[in-house]
Parts: sequence; structure tokens; C-alpha cells
Amino acid sequence: MTVTAPEKQDSPHGQPAESAPVAHRGSILAALMLTMSLAAMDITIVATVIPQIVGDLGGFDRFTWLFSIYLLAQTVTIPIYGKLADLYGRKPVLIGGSALFLLGSAACALAWGMIPLIVFRALQGFGAGSIMATVNTLAGDLYSTRERARVQGWLSSVWGIAAIVGPTLGGAFAEYATWRWVFLINLPIGLAAIVLIARYLHEQAPAHRHAIDYAGAILMMLAGAAGVFGLLQGGNAWAWLSAPSLATFAVVTVLTIATVMRERRAAEPIMPGWVWRHRLMLGSNLGALGMGLVMMAPGTYLPVFAQSVMGLGPISAGLVLASMSLGWVPASAWAGRLYLRFGFRDTALFGGALILLAVLGFAALPPQPAVWLVTADQMLLGAGFGMLSTPLLVGVQSVVPWRQRGVATSANMWSRYLGQSLGAAVVGALFNNAMREALDAAPAALGGALPTVNGVITALQTDPAASAGRRYLLSAFDAATHQVYLGMIGVALLTLLAVLLMPRHTVETAH
Repeated sequence: MTVTAPEKQDSPHGQPAESAPVAHRGSILAALMLTMSLAAMDITIVATVIPQIVGDLGGFDRFTWLFSIYLLAQTVTIPIYGKLADLYGRKPVLIGGSALFLLGSAACALAWGMIPLIVFRALQGFGAGSIMATVNTLAGDLYSTRERARVQGWLSSVWGIAAIVGPTLGGAFAEYATWRWVFLINLPIGLAAIVLIARYLHEQAPAHRHAIDYAGAILMMLAGAAGVFGLLQGGNAWAWLSAPSLATFAVVTVLTIATVMRERRAAEPIMPGWVWRHRLMLGSNLGALGMGLVMMAPGTYLPVFAQSVMGLGPISAGLVLASMSLGWVPASAWAGRLYLRFGFRDTALFGGALILLAVLGFAALPPQPAVWLVTADQMLLGAGFGMLSTPLLVGVQSVVPWRQRGVATSANMWSRYLGQSLGAAVVGALFNNAMREALDAAPAALGGALPTVNGVITALQTDPAASAGRRYLLSAFDAATHQVYLGMIGVALLTLLAVLLMPRHTVETAH
């Protein structure tokens, strides 16, 4: 890789400009970390108060949409915010999106029923899309290639801290106050971040007017929304090969074709074709897609596995999952030294190899493994994620100027979140199929003592006795979780192949 001297940052006109003063950069980084914490903590803190929300508002059959609608709204808006950040600057997009997130948070705290709460969660998700698109873009603007890995380590640490603080705060609010505080807590954090950004982040306004591709934005949102909706509902609300599923993905296909045709004709497309034609960006985005998919295996099933199979309590199970950050943060920072010496591709390949080793390690764990074994495997997996994600993101930021960095960064983040949506569908299908086969093959002596797949977790929680049925369910749950990780081995291999598409040597843009 050819590495230039520490780069000067581009102005909104695409011309080089001096980096922000060190003191200001520190204040802005603090604001970025505060803003990122809003999105990072949201899922974990809400998950802990679901029983209280359902008890207060009802709507048990709809509560999963509190997560699905948030993920959908966030994912489909990331590319649009990235393009707007290139057209009008990062500051107005980040402040506007953060304000929208806080408005959604306040509305969620005042919700009077499950349906209004779901609608307000969508509003939160629309704001979160801005956070994910612009925070990492600003980090790329303010710091040189040599510094970005360290900064990415700081930003990654927010997710690790959120994995611990989120459930703890949520549990405290549920026990000593009200579930509404999980949304109200966002207001002081978000307002502090907005004040810091407004005061210390200074950008030049673009000198010329831009033509926003409204039609492309709408088509992209509709195609993304339909695709994520189909992935979330497939295998849950309906079978994968059912009429609703086939109809949904037919609509996705039509909307995707319409989007591509529109983007080819647009003067300033939301997702320009060069994002996918550039070898480094193609490999980075596909690698991020694979990483997002693998992330859903521990994120979805490890806490339940730790409680059901390993016999841990909820807090201990959460800490096992959070141990991933103990490997992620230092690996992300160390990746900077490696990609400066060996290049973005080879560093990412090393990270992908660690991920493959970690999923192989979990698949080889014995039944009811020791806590330290699972924790060590999680730390190794986190190290792989840190070593992979940093060169993928910094790589795409380093080969484009300021006026394209928002699109390049948002495409990479969008790929990761699309991977998580795919991962939710894939790991769910793998687990449910394995569990269903185990239940169908149960000994006749157990008779009707075993539940359906949907009732397995409830049965394990309500039947603490060491009965034959419980022992069989524990064994089946253990085997099904291992089956998920066996599937992730294939995904990890495909991720390595995607990274190989990246050129080994990269010349950074001079502006």
C-alpha cells in the first residue's frame, strides 16, 4: 500500500483544508462518541424492559416490531444520509438526524399504546440512520489514515460499553422507576452531543446548489424497506416459500431494478455506480456484509445459550456477550499499525481469519462448555471483527475525496446493517430447522412432554427440574446453537473471498 503523508482534510468544495485544531477535534470526538452511544445502547436497553412495556401497554403479539421497525428504518436511510452529508456537509445532517432521534425518543416515552410506540420507534430509526452514516464519515474527515484506527477503537469502545451499561440501566429503570426512562435518558446525552457539535464543528457551506435525486431516494427506501421486511418476516410470520414471501421478494426485485435504472440517469445519484465498480470498495462492502451476517449469531443466540445451556443468570449471560468488546477495541486500534505496514487487504484478511477461527472454535466446544471457554472464544471473535472492520472502513475513506466520503462510508455501513438483516433471517432459519429436527426425532418415551420450537425457551425457563424432557431440550438447544455456528463457517469463508477482491496495494487520494 502506498501511504501518503498525514493528509489534509477536504473542504465541502472538495479542496484540501487544514484539520481541525487538536482541542476542537477532541471535543468533536467526544460529541461523536456521545451520539454513537444513542444508537449503540438503544437495542440493549429497550430489550431489558419488554416485559414491563407489554404489561403496561399490552400488544404482546406485536412487541417484536419494536426492534424490527427500528432496524428497518435505520438501514434504509443510511445511504440517503450519506449522500446528503456529501451535498450539504456533515454538521447539518448529523444535528438534524440526532434531533429526529431525540424527538422519537421523547415520543416513545409518551406512548399510550403498542402501535403508537412502534410508530415512534420508526421515527427513532430514521434519526439513527443519520448517526450511523455521519459519525464515521466525520471521523474520516478529521483524522489522518494513521490516526483513524485509534479513533475507530474509541468509537468501537462505545459499543462495548453500551453492551454492559444498556442492560444494567434498563434493569434499574424497570425495577426502580418506569420503562419510559429508557427513552428519556437519550435526551440529556443527545442534547450534550448536539451542543458540542454546534459549537466546535465548523464547515464551509457548499458554494453551488445541488439537485437532490428525490425519485432515487424514494425508490431506494422502498426497495430497502421491502427487502428488510421480507427478511425479518420470512420464516417467522410466514414460510420462506409461501405466497406472501414470494410476492414480497418479487416486489423487491422490481423496485431494485427501477432503482438501478433511475440511479444510472440521475445527475447526483444517492448510490453511484462507482461505489460498486471500485475494487477496494466492492471488496470492503461485501466484506462488511459478511461481517454483519456473522455478528448475528452471537448477538441473537449466545445470551439465550448462556442462560439455557450454561445455566448463567441474565447479567452474567450479558457479560459473556459483552466480552467480545475486550477483543474488538484493542484489535481495532492495533489494525492501524498493521494496515500502514501490510495494507488494507492483508490486514482485513487477518481479521477474517480470526473470525473463521472463532466460529470454528465455538462449533468445536463440548456440550455445556465452561464459561471461560465461551468467553475466550468471544474475545477472539471480537478481535476478528475489530481487525476486519477497521481496514474495510478506513480503506474506503482513504481513496475518496471529501465530496465522496459520505457516500463511501454510508455504503460500507449500509452493507454491514444489510448483513445483519440477512443474518437475522439466516441464523433463525438454521436454528429453527435444527431444533425442529431434534424435536421430531425425540424418543417416543417423552410422549407429548416436549413443546414446539416457539415454546422451547419458555419450557426451559419454567421447568427447572432435571427431568428427562428438560435434559433432551438442553441437548437439542446446544446442538441447534452449534448448527448456527457451523453455518457461519461458510459465511466466514465467503467473507474472506470477498476481501480478496480488494487490491493488495492502494494509493490514497491526495484530497
